[in-house]
Amino acid sequence: MLDRLAQIEQRYIRIEEELANPETLSDVKRLQELGQERSDIETIVMLYRKYRDTEKQIADAEEMLKTETDDEMREMIKDELVTLKQSLEPQMTEMKIALLPTDPNDSKNVIMEIRAGTGGDEAGLFAADLYRMYTRYAQIKRWQVEIVDNNESSIGSIKEVVFEIKGKGAFSRLKYERGVHRVQRVPVTETSGRIHTSTATVAVLPEAEEVDVDIDPNDLRIDIFHSGGAGGQNVNKVATAVRITHNPTGLVVVCQDERSQLKNKQKAMAVLRSRLYEMEQAKKENAEAAERRSQVGTGERAEKIRTYNYPQDRVTDHRSGITLHNLPKIMEGYIDELIDSVAASEQARMLEESSL
Repeated sequence: MLDRLAQIEQRYIRIEEELANPETLSDVKRLQELGQERSDIETIVMLYRKYRDTEKQIADAEEMLKTETDDEMREMIKDELVTLKQSLEPQMTEMKIALLPTDPNDSKNVIMEIRAGTGGDEAGLFAADLYRMYTRYAQIKRWQVEIVDNNESSIGSIKEVVFEIKGKGAFSRLKYERGVHRVQRVPVTETSGRIHTSTATVAVLPEAEEVDVDIDPNDLRIDIFHSGGAGGQNVNKVATAVRITHNPTGLVVVCQDERSQLKNKQKAMAVLRSRLYEMEQAKKENAEAAERRSQVGTGERAEKIRTYNYPQDRVTDHRSGITLHNLPKIMEGYIDELIDSVAASEQARMLEESSL
């Protein structure tokens, strides 16, 4: 691993030299490429240099210890050596983590889909609670939220909601939220006080650009119709809702949130691209890693990832094993601790599987 790090450092030095070359400064495209490459490896180079500096300090201290005769100074040097040697292991771990492959989708925006699962009206109410939790989380992160389609009932429950979240690092955080979420609580309609268990599924798709997915217009069937749901007569005066069917896969996307037919079509196409992109990614992952399928890495929804227990005021994530209390605060969007625990668990797994 250290040999690999030394090679990365040499590449970093060559990039620095090339960036200082006047010929490079006049080539905007080359300048951008080198700047991006330097940015990609700068963190690992700094960690490697810090590690080497610690090793040098250890060597210097051991050398001083050979010649030092003052007992007090010798004790100070020994204490310093203990501290320096103890710092090597966490520094090594930091470097290993920095060398792990990154998710190419981490910088993308997100399309989220929340659907009520088992549990009738209570499942729909829980789906609405999750939607509110994620929109609050987006507000905390200063991300932008736009609804694509919302199938909401009169009692405030949600059968299905599709929405976009745009902001730096949105997918890198929210990708850990995909899966089945389970709630245990007494429904508002329950008169006997019995605790019910309901579920909702959360899908998190990286928003695909047009260059990521090639869609043949001839493969699409586009239907225009009048919007339904809340909004009164104004919603239904003009046919603005859009339904796009992708004939080869059978995927159907509906968008009726905007008053503009064009905007609805643009949003629907964005969702379709993301779904097709996810399908292609899944095929690729199946081919490259058929022996391992994980909830975190693939978004499979066969297993429950998290339980929200209202009577006991706790949330448990079944992947990392973390249990937190203060459920009201979590439902207000303060979910970073949960996400961090799953990210750390996934990181540990990757380290264990890696050959670093």
